[in-house]
Amino acid sequence: MSDTSIFPVQTHDRDTSSPWKDVLERYFQEFMAFYFPRAHDEIDWRVGFRLRTTELLQVVCDAERGKRFADCLVQVTLGSGVEKWIYVHVALQGGWHPSFAQRMFVYNNRLYDRFERPIACLVVLVDDGNCKSGHFEFEALGCRHTLSWPVVALTDYVNQLENPEVVGNPFTLITAAYVHACQTRYDVDERYLVKSVLLHLLYRRDWDKQRTIDLFSMIDWVLPLPAHLEQKVWEDIEIIEGENRMRYMTSIEKIAVERGMSTGVRRGKAELIERQMTTRFGPLSAEFRLRLAEADVAQLDVLAERLLDAPTPNAVFDV
Repeated sequence: MSDTSIFPVQTHDRDTSSPWKDVLERYFQEFMAFYFPRAHDEIDWRVGFRLRTTELLQVVCDAERGKRFADCLVQVTLGSGVEKWIYVHVALQGGWHPSFAQRMFVYNNRLYDRFERPIACLVVLVDDGNCKSGHFEFEALGCRHTLSWPVVALTDYVNQLENPEVVGNPFTLITAAYVHACQTRYDVDERYLVKSVLLHLLYRRDWDKQRTIDLFSMIDWVLPLPAHLEQKVWEDIEIIEGENRMRYMTSIEKIAVERGMSTGVRRGKAELIERQMTTRFGPLSAEFRLRLAEADVAQLDVLAERLLDAPTPNAVFDV
């Protein structure tokens, strides 16, 4: 199978679609409590924290152009009163790239060179994390350079999502969305049911409007559905808001419209390919419809080219 036929849990471009950057910066303390509890407990949160977004962009904005990730640089104060900086990297791209460890080593060195202070690196993988080595080193003529860092994968938390100690943390829902995205990769009807359940849980949390909208945006992004099931999701939201006497729909619809402006080309291509395949081969399976729903523009272009002379749907998707 060629690389272009692999459809990861999410394949959106980081700069235009991913809501990870916002949730990282807005809910950093809760992010740390959920994924890195030991480090969280060493920080004096009463002092607060400071985002170093400008400084980070100056150092790593060109290092991974075109790759999919979210990151932030944060200044915190430890319980001892010592100031530390933390570089958080969330890898959104499915699969493991062999140069990942080297890249983290380079980032750390760039940041140290720029600011002359030790930088703590923390990494979250959104896929299954088949290789979670948080380590890089090399040796030359007796001189050894080495860096190690904590790494967690969202799928590690599949058995912890109902733990009372974390159930109130917004990253419980985010992690659950990713876990279920993997489990329902080829079952659009099951994914719709999961998405509906998560949205019900979101509204039951009784969080403020901004947090509810932020978490909706993340769940919606992680669990894409074909158009007819997305319509059912909007109907569910209307019912949920009526039951809970909340009216966030207008703000959530605005998110959908804004996102639609950037994803309209992708969706249009996906719908065209589905119509063409249905005409040639008959109704598509749930697996193939979900692959179309998750494909990015580049992958859809590959599918469209294969469709010109493919004898079967399997040939289109190279399976």
